[in-house]
Amino acid sequence: MEYKDYYKTLGVSRDASADEIKRAYRRLARKYHPDVSKEPDAADKFRAANEAYEVLKDPEKRAAYDRIDPDAARASGARGGGFQPPPDWDRGFEFHGGGYTGGDSADFSDFFESLFGRGFAGGPGAAAGGPRQRGGMRGRDHVARVEIDLEDAFTGATRDLTLNAPDTDAQGRVTHRERTLRVRIPKGVRAGQQLRLSGQGMPGMAGGEAGDLYLEIAFRAHPHFRVDGADLILDLPVAPWEAALGATVKAPTPAGPVDLRIPPNSNGGRRLRLKGRGLPGATPGDLYAVLRITLPPADDEAARALYERMADELAFNPRARLGV
Repeated sequence: MEYKDYYKTLGVSRDASADEIKRAYRRLARKYHPDVSKEPDAADKFRAANEAYEVLKDPEKRAAYDRIDPDAARASGARGGGFQPPPDWDRGFEFHGGGYTGGDSADFSDFFESLFGRGFAGGPGAAAGGPRQRGGMRGRDHVARVEIDLEDAFTGATRDLTLNAPDTDAQGRVTHRERTLRVRIPKGVRAGQQLRLSGQGMPGMAGGEAGDLYLEIAFRAHPHFRVDGADLILDLPVAPWEAALGATVKAPTPAGPVDLRIPPNSNGGRRLRLKGRGLPGATPGDLYAVLRITLPPADDEAARALYERMADELAFNPRARLGV
C-alpha cells in the first residue's frame, strides 16, 4: 500500500482553500469522466480525483490527513512493507462519528480504507446529525481517541484531557481549535472502551440540543507491561540459576510487587500466570510473566573462571534439538 498525495492528485497546494479544492476537482472530473474522456486511463484518474476530493472537501478528514507527514510516509514505504498509518495518527483528535459517509468506498484505495474505512465509532446520531427535535436539530456526536496511563485503569482517576477539533476559517482553510475537558476515568476501563460525555459534541441547530462526545480509550506504552484485552504481559528477567534450580522472586504488578515461584528447569519464554492480577473488573484479567533468562556478564576473572568451569563440567549442547 502506497501513500496517496491527495493535494498532488488535485493539483493544489497544501494550504488551498475549500473553493480552490472544489474548482480543481470539478476541472478534473469534467476532464476524466468516463462518459466523455477518450483517454485510456480516464477511469482510474476519475476515481483518484473522487477519492482525493472526498478527503480534502471534509474539514475533519482533511485535518486528520494533514497530520501524516508526507515525507515520513514516503520514506516508510520506500523501506519496504508499504505505508502504514502511524499508530497515534488520530490521537486526541475529534471526528464526527461514522467515518466515510459518501458514495461507494469500494472504489477507493487501500490507503483511504486504512485511514477512514474502519469508521470512527460513535454513538447514535454520530454520522450526520441527530434527529430533528422540537425547535431544532440535535448536533452531531463526536468521537476522539485518547491515551491514559495504565495505572488509571487500576485506581480510577480524574484527568484534564486536551483535544483538537478541525474547523474552517472565513477563507475555507482548515484550522484547529483546542479544548481541555476534565474527565473521570472509571476503574477497570479497557482499551477500546468509549466514555460518553453528554452535550460535548457539536452544537445543535436552531435551538436543538448539543451532540455527545465519545472518548475511545487507549493506553500509553508502559515501561513494564503490555496490554492484551484484560490481561497484562510482563517480561520478567531471571538469573540462570533461578530458572534451573527454581526460586521465589519479586515480580512487579500495577498494584505492587508480589512473590512469584519459578519452577525448577524453567526455560526462557515460559509463561507463568498470576490469576486476577490483570486489569480489574467484574471478571479481572490475569498477569502473565514471561521468563527472560539474563546472563551475568563475564567481565572479571572470577566470572570468566565460573563460565569456563561450567563449559568443562556440564554436558550441555543448546543446539542439540537442531541436530548439530
